[in-house]
Amino acid sequence: MTVRRFKCKVCGYIYSPLRGEPRQGIPPGTEFEDLPDTYVCALCGIQGKGKIGTWGFEEWVPTKYVCRYCGYVYDEKRGEPHHEIARGTKFEDLPDDYICPVCAIDDRLTERLGKVGKEAFSPLDTD
Repeated sequence: MTVRRFKCKVCGYIYSPLRGEPRQGIPPGTEFEDLPDTYVCALCGIQGKGKIGTWGFEEWVPTKYVCRYCGYVYDEKRGEPHHEIARGTKFEDLPDDYICPVCAIDDRLTERLGKVGKEAFSPLDTD
């Protein structure tokens, strides 16, 4: 399943249906196209940049993902050739049993967290 995310052209805030925006009454799972007409960018509204609505967003496709526990960055362009993951492999196409290569070698982390898989990674907004 590919998650469609959208980035504000003014401030760079990224709307993800995975988290929704509970503070605005938008539950997780709400697709961008289903946002109400009254939707305002969560960050621009706080920063006083005006009422930037859905018209101020464009689709954003991440290519890097960061592990929330150790900070390892999976880069689709690089892949992980030493783990037989070819360059250009999309994050969504990683095997279901994929584990963070850094967390996997840290016994303290694996004792505490178990196998750190894809669910521990978040999109990284950088080039």
